Amino acid sequence: MNTMKTILITTTLLLALSTQAQVKVNTELKNLIGQSFGYFPKVKEVENTVTTAQEKINLTQLNKYPDVTADASYAYVRPKIELPINGDKFQFAPLHNLNGAINANYALFDFGRLQANINRSKDDLQFAKHQVDYVKAQLAYQVANVYYNIVFLQKAIGIQDSVLGFLNENKRIVESQLKNGTALRIDLLNIQASIDNEENRKVDLTNSLQKQLNLLEYTTGVKQNKSKDFDFDVNLTDASNALATAQTQNPDFMLAKDKIQQASSDLAITRTADKPMIGLRAAAGIKNGYVPYIGDMRFNYLAGVSFTMPIYNGGKNKQQQKLQQNIIKQNEMAVESLSSTYKKDIEQALTDIATNLDRIKNTRGQTEQAQSAQLLATNRLKSGTGTHLEITNAGANVQRAALTRLQYEYQLCIAKLELTRLMGYQYW
Repeated sequence: MNTMKTILITTTLLLALSTQAQVKVNTELKNLIGQSFGYFPKVKEVENTVTTAQEKINLTQLNKYPDVTADASYAYVRPKIELPINGDKFQFAPLHNLNGAINANYALFDFGRLQANINRSKDDLQFAKHQVDYVKAQLAYQVANVYYNIVFLQKAIGIQDSVLGFLNENKRIVESQLKNGTALRIDLLNIQASIDNEENRKVDLTNSLQKQLNLLEYTTGVKQNKSKDFDFDVNLTDASNALATAQTQNPDFMLAKDKIQQASSDLAITRTADKPMIGLRAAAGIKNGYVPYIGDMRFNYLAGVSFTMPIYNGGKNKQQQKLQQNIIKQNEMAVESLSSTYKKDIEQALTDIATNLDRIKNTRGQTEQAQSAQLLATNRLKSGTGTHLEITNAGANVQRAALTRLQYEYQLCIAKLELTRLMGYQYW
């Protein structure tokens, strides 16, 4: 027994270490996810279903004990039951009938009924535990999504600040040139209009950031995010291996398989309905009415064996078995459908990862070219040979390149997060 426990503990530790090796996640995100488990009400709700399922097992197991009841009764009976014997009237039953007894019933052989119901209750407990895992996985995914949305928005606001700094610097150059008579008033108005547009974009980004921080507080109770990088990572694999991992670790598959087991247990319970039942019955108490001293209260007892055998119920039990078998088949088909859906989603996630990696690689040259063009436009503007249109276009191209790269980095991070969720890795 101790050896089996050691093997189970070792296997669990190896699985946990393997999962950690597959996924890279920072400590702050882990702590936020862990805090959400204790803060978000839905987790507490599903955790209570585990307690409920355990109580159901305890209740079912109590059926192995006998049922003991106490009965007491009084009845006034008329007409009086009496017969003439040797010239006297002999009374066979009292007018006042009194009875008190302790009764006990015990199922001696139930031919698997109790065990079948215990197994069904254990299936419910396993389902409840996997339901907790499912809710935690969904919540962790939501927290991680919000977390990296915040990182994206913070970076985007940083880009906006950089653009505004660039435009304000150019505004000062134009103002100086306007005083010297080498620039037109319309140039200053145009660059101010560009600044106003970028300020409005920053306001929109700041508003979105605040909403994400509110959502983070809703799920975790914390309204801050210190991370500045898309540092989530997962070891990549092919679609077939990823699907195989999902089928063994993802809570969706665990719940689907639990439903098959529950239906199988229901079928086992239904099959026991055709089995006989052998029980013991005993009772002891006091009552009156015993001839010839019918008024006296006398001790009495009984003990016996009962046998019950179902013979005919119109075929309801056989039909119930057919129904349960069809439910099992239906749940098995649901697992196949789930596998098909997950295969598609995993392939899509892997495609998104590969695509965004290529996109990020391609944006490096674009960013360098845009920055060089911006520097050239700035120098031309300072020397008086450039125009406001050139500097605006150059700034817009740099901003567009930076935001494009940021968007691809964010999409790559989210795609990796989605792949991790699909494979069922616990990264918290």
